Amino acid sequence: MVRVVCPGSFDPVTLGHVDVVRRAAALFDEVVVAVGTNPSKNQLFTPDERLGMLRRTVGEVDNVRVEGFSGLLTTWCAEQGVTAVVKGLRGAADYDYEEPMAHMNAHLTGLETVLLPTDPRWGFVSSSLVKEVARGGGDVSALVPPVVLDALRDRL
Repeated sequence: MVRVVCPGSFDPVTLGHVDVVRRAAALFDEVVVAVGTNPSKNQLFTPDERLGMLRRTVGEVDNVRVEGFSGLLTTWCAEQGVTAVVKGLRGAADYDYEEPMAHMNAHLTGLETVLLPTDPRWGFVSSSLVKEVARGGGDVSALVPPVVLDALRDRL
C-alpha cells in the first residue's frame, strides 16, 4: 500500500488544497492530510479548527484521513509509514520554495516528493490571499469550501 501525505498549515483550507488532495487520492492508496503548525505564520484558526474544517471538506473521500502533526515532517512520516509528500504547485515561485525542502526530506529519510501542477482555476489562490481579501470585505465564496466561508465570516 502506498501512503502519502499532503502537509500544510491549511489556514484556511482553499479549493486549491481540496483539488490537490482529491487528485492525490485518485493516484495513491491512502492520503493523509497532515495539519502542521508553522510558528513563523500568523494563524487565524487554531489547529483543532483547521482539522475540523478539513475533515468536513475532504473527510468523505474513502482513502483520505486528516491528522495533526508537530515537529519535523520527515519524523512524522517515518512513524506513519508515509513514503512520499504530495504538494501542489501554483507556479515557479512554489517550485523554488518546494525543491530545497524536497531535497532535504530525501536527504534526511529518503522521503520522496511528488509535485502536482495546480489546476489553473486555483493558480492564484493562497490561504494568505484569501484571508487578506476576506478581511477587506471581499467575496471569497468561489475560493473556499462552504465550511471555511462560514468560519471566515464568523471570525473576521
